[in-house]
Amino acid sequence: MNISELEKKSVAYRKRIIEYIYGAKAGHTGGSLSCIDILNVLYNDVLHVTPDSFDAPNRDRYIQSKGHCVEALYAVLADKGFFPSSDLDNLCSYKSHYIGHPTRKIHGVEQNTGALGHGLPISAGIALSGKMDNRSYRVFTLLGDGELSEGSNWEAALTAAHYNLDNLCAIIDSNKLQISGTTAEVCNTEPIDAKFESFGWAVRHVNGNDVGALQAIFRSLPFEKEKPSLIIAHTTKGKGISFMENQLKWHHGVPSETEYVQAMNELSLLEKSL
Repeated sequence: MNISELEKKSVAYRKRIIEYIYGAKAGHTGGSLSCIDILNVLYNDVLHVTPDSFDAPNRDRYIQSKGHCVEALYAVLADKGFFPSSDLDNLCSYKSHYIGHPTRKIHGVEQNTGALGHGLPISAGIALSGKMDNRSYRVFTLLGDGELSEGSNWEAALTAAHYNLDNLCAIIDSNKLQISGTTAEVCNTEPIDAKFESFGWAVRHVNGNDVGALQAIFRSLPFEKEKPSLIIAHTTKGKGISFMENQLKWHHGVPSETEYVQAMNELSLLEKSL
């Protein structure tokens, strides 16, 4: 896809995220809106995976470690044809498989996630398996910046560098906010870039809400031969909706009817401008 097409996709995905969360009366709004541009570019420009190839040994793997922002993943998977969009009418309903965290009961979901700190270790293991089996696939995982206080991430970072996993790319959705405050206040993990570099990773920064910049950085992978790649994607929590941007309460906020109408109107205006 070209940049214009990707920009239009991002707006459409944001509308679907708001629709899903408003309908379900549950969901993690702010983080889903901050990371959706990343998922948009991955699934529409980078990943070699389709509904038909999902069981293929050489498919690329995507694991959403920040599993609470599953609404963003659902929006993209439905759009790519992994399941009908109408399935999400039952989001978070009794006995629905479409729950508030990724589960392998959903076509297109690689791994169950939700307990933070698990996605990077799992991804490192899958990347190592690919190297051992001489597979050509790549592994991508999306982490939240608040998630980095989980120690298992750092064990995985050491392991990935030790085994020269240049088929692994971790992306940090760096929106600077987590459930109980700013990441700096709750558990400051900065400087993230220097820490991962000291572990043996190749690190780059990018505007994580700029689809053109994301497209370019993903196309430059791996950043260095025999090193895992880390992309620190600087994003805005609640991106695209004025009253949600950089607001802590929208970590898992559900819009009222008035807020829903305002959000959809803002996104519709943005859509027309594109």
